[in-house]
Amino acid sequence: MNTARGKLVNEADIRNALNEGKIYAYATDVVKGEPIASDSPLLQAKNCYITPHITWAPYETRDRLLHMTVDNIKAYLSGDLKNVIN
Repeated sequence: MNTARGKLVNEADIRNALNEGKIYAYATDVVKGEPIASDSPLLQAKNCYITPHITWAPYETRDRLLHMTVDNIKAYLSGDLKNVIN
């Protein structure tokens, strides 16, 4: 499964491993190029499941992100910095 970035995997290798039975299935919501190209190796692979990259879509996720943003802004304005990277 890959839900991070499409370029993390070699799509041709995934296709070959699936079609040769070296791995049973592959699921992803990201591909090397978006939108997916019509000649993508993943479209020629057995047991390859490609879903939309929309983890932000549920109401609960968006609500949580909104509250995190508001909390970060309040912390910044009060001088209590969060998530600082040096």
